[in-house]
Amino acid sequence: MGQPVVHFEVVGRDGAKLQSYYSELFGWQIDASNPMNYGIVQREGNTNSEGVGIGGGVGPGPEGYDGHVTFYVEVPDVEASLAKAEELGGSRVMGPDEVMEGLVIGMFTDPEGHTIGVIRSGGS
Repeated sequence: MGQPVVHFEVVGRDGAKLQSYYSELFGWQIDASNPMNYGIVQREGNTNSEGVGIGGGVGPGPEGYDGHVTFYVEVPDVEASLAKAEELGGSRVMGPDEVMEGLVIGMFTDPEGHTIGVIRSGGS
């Protein structure tokens, strides 16, 4: 059994503009009321008739960062996944970093340069 995609992310230079754009385009309710202004898109209310869909986030990146569009895969061990990504020809971008209590993330680029995230939450 494979590991599931559990989160998508759109990060760019103007987080508020991206949040407004995607909210208008897809009808997403985006809540950015947090210190990082990271707009959370809840899974609930954003699924198809079969209940398929994932939550995600839209927000700003660090100063001078152009941004990325990616997805996150839930893994049991972020460090092990990043090491394996490197072993298979990818490159570590960041992590593992505990971004909030119990939530560890990392990012890598695949051999063609696509940015992918891995995540482990306290509940997994």
